[in-house]
Amino acid sequence: MLHIYGIKNCDSVKKALKFFNTHHIAYQFHDIKTETPECHKIQSWAARVTLLKLLNTRSTTYRNLKLKERDLSDDDKIAWLCKEPMLLKRPVVEYDSNVLVGFDQSRYEGEFL
Repeated sequence: MLHIYGIKNCDSVKKALKFFNTHHIAYQFHDIKTETPECHKIQSWAARVTLLKLLNTRSTTYRNLKLKERDLSDDDKIAWLCKEPMLLKRPVVEYDSNVLVGFDQSRYEGEFL
């Protein structure tokens, strides 16, 4: 089963959901506002993709927490992602043993069609 983590009002998440719906690909959606991913799951994603991809440095949450001004280690970044899942770049798509972060039409077509 394919799992999508994000928030419903995010444009990238909307595009991903539309892609999967259009191509009749079954998925389970997890709203990170109401279903906070467990820390071990975030650590698992970080082991499969770079933290550069996983941490949304353009988010309002990132700016409000002034994380750019701190010298964060990778462990610190993971700890922040566990505390503040809104720092995740969205959507996070988990399938088989793979993880895709963000929406990229051509990448999705290559992976799922």
